[in-house]
Formats: sequence, C-alpha cells, structure tokens
Amino acid sequence: MPDPSCPVCRTAEIVCGKWTLLIVRDLAEGRSRFCELERSLGGISPRTLSLRLRALEEEGIVHRTTFPEVPPRVEYALTEKGRALVPIIDSMRVYGSEWLGAEGSCAEAPETAEAVAA
Repeated sequence: MPDPSCPVCRTAEIVCGKWTLLIVRDLAEGRSRFCELERSLGGISPRTLSLRLRALEEEGIVHRTTFPEVPPRVEYALTEKGRALVPIIDSMRVYGSEWLGAEGSCAEAPETAEAVAA
C-alpha cells in the first residue's frame, strides 16, 4: 500500500489514472465542454470521461459550471489546484520530445504555439 504521507504517492494517486493527465492537458488550453473533450481524447468512452471528470472535480482539480439553458450547457475548467499540474505536463512534453522522439500534435505547449503564431 502506498504511503499516504508521501507527496509523490499522493500525487501519483491523482494523476496516474488512465486519461487523467490528458484531460488536464486539454483543459490547460481553457474551458471545454464534454463533447469537445470526448472528441480531443479519441478512444475514451463517455462513461470513462464522465468518471474521470467527476473524480477530478472531487479532488478540486476541475471545476464544473452548468448554465441554466435548454438544453443545459456544461463547461469544465481547471481550478488553481489543477493549473498547478500544468508544469508536470509541460515537463512530460519536453521529456517525450527530447528522449522518446515523440513529436506529435502536443509537442508544443499551448502558450508556445500561440507565441509562434503571433
């Protein structure tokens, strides 16, 4: 059993769930609706996405906003606690590019991509 007093163990409990870091990666770009997340995370089932978002919301990493419209509109965004995970994802992006030769669509951080376009 992992040591609950170890900060690495506690962080791993949260971020090591399948799809979790990819959800945070996508929300780092800004607010997103469920269908947008589902589309960007090709292969994730709606049930799994719903469970992961709910777990992240319970951990205080994601904030869910429901708009009183018909049909109801729901948006997800990172909280301050969630945004604190972005440097971990950026480090993974750099590691994957430099050490694993991964040069896919997420090889550039969103901020970097915007700066290049400007």
